[in-house]
Amino acid sequence: MADVQVTCINKQPRDNTHEGITHLGGSSWHWTRKQVIDSIEAKTNTFYTKVAGNRANVGVVNGQNGKYVRTYADGKWNDNLLALPECTG
Repeated sequence: MADVQVTCINKQPRDNTHEGITHLGGSSWHWTRKQVIDSIEAKTNTFYTKVAGNRANVGVVNGQNGKYVRTYADGKWNDNLLALPECTG
């Protein structure tokens, strides 16, 4: 199992809620939200963000419109993914 840092996201539209995240990426990868969810649920990878030196793990949430990803740190869900820049390329 790899522990993978998420450094960027793509959203459609950009100002939508968490469920608007379409892709997540890092230094050498760019996956769809579904691929990340499937990997987390299969326990093949773990994903995290780092904001101001603090780690937040990425988890799967069952929302009104289906599953989406959100970060979890210090015992609570937070919006660290939304603070990441757009993935390019």
